[in-house]
This record gives sequence, structure tokens and C-alpha cells, in this order.
Amino acid sequence: MSTPAWFEAALADAPVHREVDVEGTPVHYRVWGEAGRPGLVLVHGGAAHSGWWDHVAPQLHSHRVVALDLSGHGDSGRRPSYDMDTWAREVVAVAAAEDLAAPVVLGHSMGGWVALTVGVAHPGAVSAVAVIDSPLVSRPPEEERLRQRRRPPRTYASVEEAVERFRTLPPQDVLLPYVREHVARGSLRREGEGWTWKFDPRLWGPPPLLTELLPRLTCPAALFRCEKGLVSPAMAEEMAGLVAGGLPVVELPDAGHHPVFDRPLALVTGIRTLLAFWPGGGGG
Repeated sequence: MSTPAWFEAALADAPVHREVDVEGTPVHYRVWGEAGRPGLVLVHGGAAHSGWWDHVAPQLHSHRVVALDLSGHGDSGRRPSYDMDTWAREVVAVAAAEDLAAPVVLGHSMGGWVALTVGVAHPGAVSAVAVIDSPLVSRPPEEERLRQRRRPPRTYASVEEAVERFRTLPPQDVLLPYVREHVARGSLRREGEGWTWKFDPRLWGPPPLLTELLPRLTCPAALFRCEKGLVSPAMAEEMAGLVAGGLPVVELPDAGHHPVFDRPLALVTGIRTLLAFWPGGGGG
């Protein structure tokens, strides 16, 4: 499959890379867009990193977009332990470092749990939160699969070998090859004479109780439900019933759990539409 022009254009709109210290740990993040625009913070899922948004963020022209590496992920530092509250404070700190006044926070999978924690624990720091296929379960799917492996991260002799072994957690049928290649290469770090994945294998902390978080939301919220993802129509209805202010459900047709890999343009369209109607929105 050839690389489409929209993807090449998105990657050509390269982000600025910055770092902020949060409670003694460096947190790396990427920035797109002009200062003064409404803010949007993107939060990746477990074992992922901010580069998963490289082909999505540049297309959200109405906002100044920030995507961070949660501690234990990507190019951020590691901590002795991790929890949703700490990651939520990292989101707030990155937004403050970029002078984003009450941004929208959008998270995928485990990152959706972080976004919801921000909305509940720091209601004055955000204008709205949205989650992408973040299931109403006790643990994120990424953690379950990694726990099942029960072995330290493998080291690969070359970048090419590691890229070939790259898989999403959980796996899905469709991965656009040009997206997969870009994200996989950004997921690696040097380890001795070889290469290994950037995330800390000890990153899993206690999961949040969404049945307690969702009823405590006071800001606007929304759910992106992937048709082939982990949130069933029944689960989406249950989640919506827990939110006092309502929970609009944006359906992503034929999308797997990781829409950035199989239906990125549908995801961009959904996000643009949502932002246009939310506080501080506007045109695309």
C-alpha cells in the first residue's frame, strides 16, 4: 500500500518537542498549532507513546494540540510506581506549561481512564473530556496481555527486526502499514547493542473504578465507540447511564480498538465535529 498524501502532509507538520518536570520526573511532550488557540491534550494508551498521534494531531487545526508521554512511556522518565492520579497531574502540568486554559482532554484506552481522572480530580483545569474505546473493566486490555507474557521486554538486534515484531495490544486485523511503520520506529530505544521498547514493563498501577469516576464528572464528556473495539453497545449504554450530564457516543464504523491504526481519518472527523460543538470550539 502506497503512503497517501494526507499522511505525508501530516508528518511534514512536525511537532515541537518539549519537557517539563512533574514531581521529580521529566515528562516529554509534543506540540502542534499556534499559541492562543483553544487547547487539546491527547493521552495515549498503555505501553504506547505520544507519537501515536503524529498523523492525527496536525489535522486538528482549530486547536493548539499537545500530546504527552505519560511517565513510564515514550521519552518520559520512569517512576518507582504509577497510578492514575499521578498521570492526571502530569496532564495538568503539561497543559499549564503550554498555557492552555482549560483544554479538552482526549484519551485512548488506558489514556481515557487518565482523561476521566483529570476531569474528576481537576475539574477546573479542563473544559471537557473524551475517551476512545476505554472499556468499563477492571484492567486495561494492554495490561492483561503484557501480564500474560511474564517475561522481560525482548531486545532486538536491529530496528528492522523490532519493527517487524511490533504488535498492538490487543491485536487487531487491520493496521495501515505506513502508520504501523512510523509508530513502531518511534517506540524503540537503544539497549546495549540492540533495541527494545521504550515503555517501563512495571508501569501498571491500580486501575480506577469507572463506576465511581463517571458519576462524578461535572464537565462535558463523550465516548468514541469503535465498532470492532472493546466497548459494546450495551457497555456504552451502561457508561452513558453513569454520567449525570449525559455521555454522547460517537460511533466509528469498522474501527478496531486502535482507530489511529485502521480508521484515522474517521477519528479525525469525529474529533473535529466534537470540538466544534464544545466550549472554546470553532472551525476546523
